[in-house]
Amino acid sequence: MITEPAKTFTRMFRGYDPAAVDAHIEMLTTKQQLLLDDVESLRARLKESGDEAAALRKEVAVLTDTSPSPHAMQKRMAQMLRRAVDEVSEMQAEARAEAEALIAAAEAEIEAERRKHQEVLADLEARRKAMEAEYQEAKDKLEAELASMREDADRAREQLLADAKQKADHDREQAQRAVDEASGQRIRILEQLMGVYRDLEGVPAALESAYEEQQDPSEAKSENPSEAKSGNPSAEKSAEKSAAKVAAR
Repeated sequence: MITEPAKTFTRMFRGYDPAAVDAHIEMLTTKQQLLLDDVESLRARLKESGDEAAALRKEVAVLTDTSPSPHAMQKRMAQMLRRAVDEVSEMQAEARAEAEALIAAAEAEIEAERRKHQEVLADLEARRKAMEAEYQEAKDKLEAELASMREDADRAREQLLADAKQKADHDREQAQRAVDEASGQRIRILEQLMGVYRDLEGVPAALESAYEEQQDPSEAKSENPSEAKSGNPSAEKSAEKSAAKVAAR
């Protein structure tokens, strides 16, 4: 009887190698068929031995009843044939016992391999279900993470847009204030220039009067003592203001 050592399968990620399991199952199926063939052969041999024993028994009976030999020879031949029949019967019993043992061992081994095969299939099925559950869990987790990342990205985008809008509004207000301030300053400068221009209108007449007084002070006094004394007060004041503003700038 051939016994098969325990088979160890190569473990892959989360299970056995399907190719190794299929190859081992195919080998067990072939071995089972060989054992069944051996059992059938033993049964055929057992039947042949039974047929031979029955034929020998018939021959012994015929020799005992019809032999023309003397009684002693007949008895001796009958004993020899009986011994042969006994040997055949013993061989037949041994063959029957061996066949039954082989059949029992083969059936036990087949049953053990069948159980082992079922256990392997159950383990593979359990691992498949576990992998499916783990895959679904990982998928749900990934989808949740992606949704959270999308929400974070949307919030960040909205915040960036709000910050950019706020900065643009602030910059626009700053620019408008700068424009308004520059415009106001320009208006103030123009107003000051207009004041200076008005103040400078009386400067030529005052300057001419001063030149005349410098050239002939006695004549100026005799012709118009009061005018010489006052000397065009409005022109002098305008000239003084203009000179003061120019000096201040």
